[in-house]
Amino acid sequence: MSDRSNFHGGSTLAIVLALLAGAGCRKQPGAMQLERPTPMVRTVQATAQDVPIYLDAIGKATAFEMVSIAPQVSGQVTQIHFKDGANLKKGDLLFTIDTRPFEAQRKHAEASLAESQAMLALGKSEFSRVQALLGTQSVSQQDFDQKKNALEVAEAQIKANGADVETAKLNLEYCNIRSPIDGRAGHRLVDPGNVVKANEGSMLVVQRFDPVYADFVVTERDLARVRKQMAEGTLKVQMRVPDQADPREGQLTFLDNAVQDGTGTVKLRATVPNSDHQFWPGQFVQVRLVLAVKKDAVLVPAIATQIGQQGQFVFVVKDDSTAEMRPIKPGQRQGDLMVIEDGLKVGERVIVEGQLSVMPGAKVRPQEGVKS
Repeated sequence: MSDRSNFHGGSTLAIVLALLAGAGCRKQPGAMQLERPTPMVRTVQATAQDVPIYLDAIGKATAFEMVSIAPQVSGQVTQIHFKDGANLKKGDLLFTIDTRPFEAQRKHAEASLAESQAMLALGKSEFSRVQALLGTQSVSQQDFDQKKNALEVAEAQIKANGADVETAKLNLEYCNIRSPIDGRAGHRLVDPGNVVKANEGSMLVVQRFDPVYADFVVTERDLARVRKQMAEGTLKVQMRVPDQADPREGQLTFLDNAVQDGTGTVKLRATVPNSDHQFWPGQFVQVRLVLAVKKDAVLVPAIATQIGQQGQFVFVVKDDSTAEMRPIKPGQRQGDLMVIEDGLKVGERVIVEGQLSVMPGAKVRPQEGVKS
């Protein structure tokens, strides 16, 4: 009897343990399996637009004309007729040098000229007299030759004295130093009372701002394209300062005749209108050479492009709302946009926000447009 009780008790215990073990192996009713949420992304359609093909360079603005004003006569500076930094017109009076020594030289030259003219008149009278008596016993051939020579000397002396008068007058003009060009005055380098020497040292630098030059370089590998577009007459130049929104268009007016040793670059110069003095000589500027226009180029926002181990790519949202990682061949930037040379078609939707949460081939929740 006791053996049978023990048997039934043991069987019951084994059944209970088996049921508990089975219950542990089954999924608990309250437990939930975690799933990856579908990410929300913003998309933009690829568009088509005509865009320029260009070369960018850093250049320097240079004055169209620059003149260093130097004295042409020696003397003391008596007056200054402009303010530093003034806008000047051609012919504006800048400096006055003491004219008194040159006035004296002019008067002396004029007196010498008058004396020579009197001598010439006398020489003509004497020559006429001997010429009338030539061949008679009253005048010898020697007298005739002497009077003729004296007349020629007097005529030559008048020419010399006349030149002295012109030189004296010119020196007087040089005492009033005028601007040879339209331009802007720099800082004067002499003051009233300073003594200057002819053709020595600079008194002032005047620079013409309108138009203005932009000097820059391109690499020799781009030289063939630049020369081709110059020959076809389609080359355009745009210049801007870094904080200027709109570029200003000009013309390429100079291409150097040699590639620079050591740098492999070629010097170029553009001429750009500058009536408002937007560009300042010596200022660094951004120069763009527009070589041609690419028709119907595919464009997407530059923020859509990503870089991976295989190169650049974009995420394209397909019709079934899955994301495809699409390799691309990028072209030149156009402001905030990027030209896509290959790998993308007009109208395809690319992801511009939320790329970090996107898995290739996975579903996404696209929203059109970029947040402003």
